[in-house]
Amino acid sequence: MRSKVYASAAEALDGLLKDGMTIAAGGFGLCGIPELLIAAIRDSGVKDLTVASNNAGVDDFGLGLLLQTRQIRKMISSYVGENAEFMRQYLSGELELEFNPQGTLAERMRAGGAGIPGFYTRTGVGTVIAEGKEHKEFDGVTYILERGIVADLSIVKAWKGDPSGNLVFRKTARNFNPPAATCGRVCVAEVEEIVPLGGLDPDAIHLPGIYVHRLVQGRHEKRIEQRTVRKRA
Repeated sequence: MRSKVYASAAEALDGLLKDGMTIAAGGFGLCGIPELLIAAIRDSGVKDLTVASNNAGVDDFGLGLLLQTRQIRKMISSYVGENAEFMRQYLSGELELEFNPQGTLAERMRAGGAGIPGFYTRTGVGTVIAEGKEHKEFDGVTYILERGIVADLSIVKAWKGDPSGNLVFRKTARNFNPPAATCGRVCVAEVEEIVPLGGLDPDAIHLPGIYVHRLVQGRHEKRIEQRTVRKRA
């Protein structure tokens, strides 16, 4: 069986990218962002992308890099603060935006990965989120239909992985990376460390390797989204 481990992010993405594709990207704030894969996508020049992700990074990091180069046509997100270029493109009509409540977005990814085409939720009923969506009543309560997300490609970042693609995420990075990973037809993961087979406790694995098709190890930047300090007494 061909190895899942690749020497670089560019090699791991070779043959997978095309204009107009949909990408599901992991990350929560600035935590767990697949920064090496995003940089490789930027360098590839692929364009007209639809990207499903909790957020759009910041101006000079994460998906913000793809906004700078105008490679993203549409964002499916729940939080888009901290990014002035995102705001500028959206307000000027250059960028299409599909807002999702955070839990709804996570469930749309999870549903897509589980083969569930849609589900009903109360979240968003009576707001702009519900416009144009099917409404249905269950036990006297109104719900709206949300569709599962199935992406052409998933890109995620984990703490540790093994050659079979089993992954362990660290703390908050686990929030969106697992559902993003499962909803892609192909999943490419970057990790801080690749350990030998058997080096991960089976009970501690957060994402089984069956979901991961390609793997790359690299060095990652440790950013703090909002740094706060106390004044000295």
